[in-house]
Amino acid sequence: AFVFSFYLLAIALEHKVISKLGDNATLNCTYRGRELHLNNLRVYWQIADDLEQCSVVHALISGQDNESEQCIHFKNRTQLFWDRLEDGDFSLLLLNVSQSDERTYKCVVMQKTEYTKMIHQTEVVLSLAASYSQPILSGPVRNGNSAGEEVTFSCRSNNGYPKANVYWINKTDNSLLPPSQLNITHHADGTYSVFSTLKVNTTSNMQIECSVENKILQENLSANYKEQSNDSSTESHQNLERSGRGAQAAGIVSVVFLIGLLAVFTCWLWRRRSSKLASYAGNE
Repeated sequence: AFVFSFYLLAIALEHKVISKLGDNATLNCTYRGRELHLNNLRVYWQIADDLEQCSVVHALISGQDNESEQCIHFKNRTQLFWDRLEDGDFSLLLLNVSQSDERTYKCVVMQKTEYTKMIHQTEVVLSLAASYSQPILSGPVRNGNSAGEEVTFSCRSNNGYPKANVYWINKTDNSLLPPSQLNITHHADGTYSVFSTLKVNTTSNMQIECSVENKILQENLSANYKEQSNDSSTESHQNLERSGRGAQAAGIVSVVFLIGLLAVFTCWLWRRRSSKLASYAGNE
């Protein structure tokens, strides 16, 4: 797998490749037959579901890449694995995949002996994906006893592909809650962001979860909200008050201590001066 800016990964499956946007994807095509001679082979990678005139992704003719019929969209973006060709591995490396590459591809291998015949054909479906960011769940700020009051939650997750499913879950009984709103934003780089809100009536023990699902990657990212008790808030406030009073008392003690030191120093100076005056008077 090759790494790109979205935390990228390519997973190869039989006749299917799941790749994240911007990654390099390998389209598999392997022929397990008799001994092969590249000079007698023609290998074509084509877009199987393309209704347009250009459908050639990559072509290998008589052991040489042939770009004469290659679609412009794939220029300088395709590579065969040259050290594997004689072993019958005609897999194609497709660089920097984008949404327009999300197609069904066909690998056709033809051999020329007395006549040209097709000896292998396979199709590969390329699906794209990108992981969503960790959801950010915002809940209501409650003051006092407001059980039964309608409140609003919001959940946001960014830069994923394809469109995600968003679920709201009441964790007290694991029941699904219908969202009040779901907005999906399509970005210029092909990824999506989702924003959903939920309106519910409050309970004394509210536990809400927002889950963002990416089906292709089989990823479920979640964020949780748990109602905070008023007692803990009050206790925290009381602790702050105690800390404030403690700091105030410490300040008073410090001031008194400094005043005491100043008084002792002043008394010492006065005694020393008096002693010098007495000594001077005796000498006279």
